[in-house]
Parts: sequence; C-alpha cells; structure tokens
Amino acid sequence: MAEKATSTKPAPDRTRTARASAKREDLLNAAQELFARQGYRAVGIDTLLAEAGVAKMTLYKQFGSKEELIAAVLERLAGQITSSLTTRLAQAKGGSHGRVLAVFDWLADWVRSPTFHGCLFIKAASEYPDAGDRPRQAAEAFKAGCRELLTGQCRDLGVADPERLASQLHLLLEGALVLCFLERDSRAAIHAREAAAVLLNAA
Repeated sequence: MAEKATSTKPAPDRTRTARASAKREDLLNAAQELFARQGYRAVGIDTLLAEAGVAKMTLYKQFGSKEELIAAVLERLAGQITSSLTTRLAQAKGGSHGRVLAVFDWLADWVRSPTFHGCLFIKAASEYPDAGDRPRQAAEAFKAGCRELLTGQCRDLGVADPERLASQLHLLLEGALVLCFLERDSRAAIHAREAAAVLLNAA
C-alpha cells in the first residue's frame, strides 16, 4: 500500500504570523522614511498606509496608535544604532580613549550618509513635549543610553569625574547632530571629534 505524501505546506497559523510580521516591518520601514523626511505630525495615517501598502486595521492591530508606531520606529532604530556602535567600538584601538573617539567617527559617517535627515530622536522630543508622550519617552531612553555608554568609557579612563566628562562629550555629540542637519554640512561632526580629543587629553 502506497504511503501518503507528506505535506510541505506551512501551518496556517505560522503563515499568518509570518505575513503579519512582514506587514509590521513594511509599516515600520515606510514610517521611518516618511518621519525622517517630513516629521511626525505632518505625516497622516492615510499617507503612512499608502506608502506601506497595508490596511488601517494592520496599523491598529500591530501598534494601537500612531504614537505607539512612532515609539516602535524609534526603539527599533535605537537597537540598530546600538548594534552598529557596538561593532565600531569593538574594532577601535587605543582603549577607552580610542573607543570614545570611535563614537565620533561613527557620527561623522552617519551624518555624511544620504539617509541622514536629522536626528529622529530630537525631532520626536520636540514634536511630543509632554513627559507622558510615548515618542518622547522612547527618545529620552535612547539619549540616556548614549550618555551612559560615554559614562562607562569615561569610567574606564579612570578620570576624576567621569560623569562630568561624559556630559561634556554628549553635549558635543548632540550639538554636532543639530548643526549637521541645520547647516547641511557634515564638518560639525569632525569639529566635535577634535573637541572631544582635547577634552580627553585634558582629563
């Protein structure tokens, strides 16, 4: 008696999950691109849906609201930046001194990229000023993480006041981000790196 052929089709639940995941990524990708170019409040729901090619139900089922979608975009971007920075720091030479400067090298590469349209985290904090706003919370969490990364490297340097040095370096980073966007000129990132080197040597 011949054996029945085993079906190779994926289970229906698994297929639905994969489709939902793909639609979620499509929405996140489209949202990030639109928000980077146009800002958050200027982008309407219908524009988002048309760009991503998904139904309105998908947005509300996956995220619940536009604000939660924005927070998800920022949290995903934060993870991508953290991963990229981690790789750059692992390759840096010169101990903690070299790793701090590697952060500024990473920044210089980012602001020269054609995908750079300003800092999405700063934009979120400016468009959503209330402490309870989810986009602002996501932005604040990422910026706090950046400051903590710098603080950790400054502690490893053994300086007298690592928190103060880290705050000064963070100020250089954020200032360079703003100037690079406002002036459409990446040289501010190079100047920030030079200033960071001066601070590190003085510490």
